[in-house]
Amino acid sequence: MFKTLENLIKLARERKATPIEGSYTNELLTDKSLSKAKVLEEIDELIEAVEENSNKIHEAADVFYHLLMYLEANEIKIEEVMAELENRKK
Repeated sequence: MFKTLENLIKLARERKATPIEGSYTNELLTDKSLSKAKVLEEIDELIEAVEENSNKIHEAADVFYHLLMYLEANEIKIEEVMAELENRKK
């Protein structure tokens, strides 16, 4: 399960280091406006899917993917986010 998350992070970092022309991932990593818009769009779609009890898993996966790309595009490392969550444990 966590391997998939690691693979997405690896993909984002590889694409930042070595862009591939025409790659949607590269578009998200270089166009911060697009990345932001997609995160907002996908969160709305997830909320709608939950409320309608349809496509919840698909929409949740979209949110994860787009959020990870948004974080990477803005130099926010997932490792730092995870450390912050760990520090919040009581």
